[in-house]
Amino acid sequence: STPLPPPLSPPSHSSSAAAAAQFNPRLILSQIISLQSFHYVVLGFIFQINHVMFATSITMDRIFTAKFLDIWSAMGWIDNAAVLMSSFIGSLLLSLIVEKSKKCLDFSVTLFLIHIVLCSIYGGFPSTWDWWIIHILGMIMMVVLGEYFCSKRELSDIPLLVL
Repeated sequence: STPLPPPLSPPSHSSSAAAAAQFNPRLILSQIISLQSFHYVVLGFIFQINHVMFATSITMDRIFTAKFLDIWSAMGWIDNAAVLMSSFIGSLLLSLIVEKSKKCLDFSVTLFLIHIVLCSIYGGFPSTWDWWIIHILGMIMMVVLGEYFCSKRELSDIPLLVL
């Protein structure tokens, strides 16, 4: 008679605990809300600076419509630069809030999609090429730089306490 293989052991509790720790809907939702909120706070702050420096108007239309985004005019590039600068700062926020380089693409695309929905609710679906070009460039910049900053943070040395 051939020996029977040993019975399968039940899955270890540590692997299911690790999987549960990795998928935490409350954490993910709070990260999405904080990134989206900081994105609009930063964008509003940059528009305030633009108001002081370039005498631009302060209006919600600058955030949620394509009226002021124009890649062919100098005045348009004031707002274009604001959107791109907020994406750069967003990449830094990704490294602070999300902390994992493999999640940067997901969170950046989520931020962008929520922004499209909010823009559509506020002023209609964005229909100009300028809006799409600037926002897709900003999203790409946020993903690439966010992954870079997160990986730098992940690979940094852990300080040890020297006694």
